[in-house]
Amino acid sequence: MLHELLRIPITGRAVLVPVYVITAVLAAWVLVGPARERHRGRRLAFRVGAGVLGAVVGLVAVWWTGDVQDLFGVAFTPITRMWVAFAFAGVALLLVVLVQGGWRRRGLAVAAAAAVVLSAGLGVNVDFGFYKNVQQAIATSPYKTVKLAERSSSATPATDLSGWQAPAGMPKTGETISVAIPGTVSHFRARKAVVWLPPAARVANPPKLPVIIAFSGQPGQPADLFQTGNMGQYLDHYAAAHQGLGPIVVSPDQLGAPNRNPMCLDSRRLGRSETYIMTDTVDWIQSHLPVESGPSHWAVAGFSEGATCAMQLSAAHPDVFGTALAISSEIGPKNGSVQQTIALGFGGDAAAYRAAMPVALMAAHAPYRDHLTVFGYGQDDAPYTASTETLRTAAERAGMQTQTFVSPGSAHDWNTVRYVLAHGLPPVLAHLGLPAAEGTL
Repeated sequence: MLHELLRIPITGRAVLVPVYVITAVLAAWVLVGPARERHRGRRLAFRVGAGVLGAVVGLVAVWWTGDVQDLFGVAFTPITRMWVAFAFAGVALLLVVLVQGGWRRRGLAVAAAAAVVLSAGLGVNVDFGFYKNVQQAIATSPYKTVKLAERSSSATPATDLSGWQAPAGMPKTGETISVAIPGTVSHFRARKAVVWLPPAARVANPPKLPVIIAFSGQPGQPADLFQTGNMGQYLDHYAAAHQGLGPIVVSPDQLGAPNRNPMCLDSRRLGRSETYIMTDTVDWIQSHLPVESGPSHWAVAGFSEGATCAMQLSAAHPDVFGTALAISSEIGPKNGSVQQTIALGFGGDAAAYRAAMPVALMAAHAPYRDHLTVFGYGQDDAPYTASTETLRTAAERAGMQTQTFVSPGSAHDWNTVRYVLAHGLPPVLAHLGLPAAEGTL
């Protein structure tokens, strides 16, 4: 029973409309008060004034933290700003009613404030397109943990995928699992990774398949691209049309914790995140999964901070990655201001910071051969539109092939991620040597 309740969608009208109606009724009752309330007009004026002041404080808070300090790395949409202002107004109204007195009214004010905050949270969630249900909001990863055995180098012979035929009894869908990838060389303390195995990888004698290393944004966790980005669903759709084939996707933890950001670099203060990815994770994939070798069969992908990582690693390691998918990438590694980024990630060395920018890395490693980078961003995401165009221009100048997908009517959110994955994965898969897919996934 509880399990089913946790899976109730929280982005549909069946939940949102009742919550909004209840919130409106409670807020109106608390604001107006009973008809016979003493000094009703004066008290109403105080409540209205408090609500307006609270809304203004909320808008200023969003402006200061988001636009001035850029604490979240996201330009908030007008819808999110409205919901934040609404939440602050509700809390301000609660404080005034608590002072004005009346136990019944105070109880209603607490209920109204809770409803306002809940409504605002649901509204912001819809705007960002993040959590689909309560389970996603409270669970770190819903996928079962599996310990995969090491494979011998000859266990999986190379296979011509163009002639692959699905064997009898092959599973109809892929499988998403959680695995521990130890930081053997890096000593980086990572959370469990998420791995998606296509149906063809789940048979007794699987073919060697291409691989995608995929990164979440920050804050985030490895499961985000599958839980919220629907990556597994899109690849299941592809596999169903192509004899169960698909890439093996590994989503390691490049962060170490939801609010940490080592910037996919090796640094004294933040840890050896790059070594964890490029040595520990790459070695683990090669020794535990039936994957092809060589950059023509390896891709790196990500969203936001994860996309920046994808650009850094793709540009710096063309011997490993021949394909990249960058959704809303920043112009380069970033952890706070430029000065803070240089201090945290580069030990104060500004020259090393400039050399680590993807644009500089692409110039240093040019010309790239048979290298594809697929870019994506939201139509209403001006900062990331600019950074993407700068990166795309540099990529083409360095000899990369590029494609760009723009998500209509979305910004720096998971609606953009889902759109770009659905449209951008087909060219990525084709460049990895898998059968071409028509249209979107």
